[in-house]
Amino acid sequence: MNLHLEQISTAPLKIVGRLVDASNATLQAVIEDSDPLIKVIYKPIAGEKPLWDFEDGNLASRELSAFIVSDEAGFQVVPFTILRDGPFGIGMVQQWIEIDNKVDIVEFGQLEDKQLRRLALFDAVINNTDRKFGHLLLDDSGKLFGCDHGVAFHKEDKLRTVLWQFAGQDFDQEEIDLLKTLLKTDWHEKLSDYLTPDEIQALNVRIQKLFNQRKFPEPSLTWPAVPWPPV
Repeated sequence: MNLHLEQISTAPLKIVGRLVDASNATLQAVIEDSDPLIKVIYKPIAGEKPLWDFEDGNLASRELSAFIVSDEAGFQVVPFTILRDGPFGIGMVQQWIEIDNKVDIVEFGQLEDKQLRRLALFDAVINNTDRKFGHLLLDDSGKLFGCDHGVAFHKEDKLRTVLWQFAGQDFDQEEIDLLKTLLKTDWHEKLSDYLTPDEIQALNVRIQKLFNQRKFPEPSLTWPAVPWPPV
C-alpha cells in the first residue's frame, strides 16, 4: 500500500463539509497534516437511514464490497475505499476524486464509451440499484470512476441504471476475461464479513449468468429500470 492510501486508512480525519443533497450522512473530510492535502468522503454508519428493501447489513459495508469486487477482478472503477473509525464512528472512507468540471456528465454518460461499458458491466455484476449520472466521476485525466454503491448486492435482481445504451450487446474479449476472473474468485472468503450468505450466493449466480449469456442485460419489464431522479 502506498503512503497516500495508508494515510487514508489510518490517519486522523478532519471534517470540512457535508454533501447536503445526499440522503444519508455524507461528509467531506481531509487527512490531518497531509501535504499535499488528501481529501476523502466519509459516510459514518451512524448517519445511515434504514432501507426497507435492504434489511441486513449497512451501506458502508456494501460500499466496501463494491470496491473489493472492482479491485480484485481488475475493473478499477471504484476509488480506494475502506471501513475505518472516524469522528462519528465507524464508516466508509473513500478517496476523493477531483472531477473535470468542463465535462457535461449527463452528455458523457449517454455515449458508447469503453469506460462506460466497463462500469455498466460492473453494475450488472454487483446488482447496482442506483447508478445515476451524478455517480459518474470523470477526473482531469479522463479516467472514469463510479461512486455511491451502498444499495447494491441485493439477492433479488434490481438493476437500475442510466447506462442502458449497451443493453443486448455482446461482451468483448476483455469483458469476458473480467467475468472469468470473477468466476475464479472465492467471494465467500472475500465478502463474508460484509454481505450475507444469500447476497454472496446471488453474486456468484449473476456472474455465472452473465458469463453464460455473454451479453449486457436488458432493462426489466417488471420494475423501474432507471433510478429517480436520474441525475
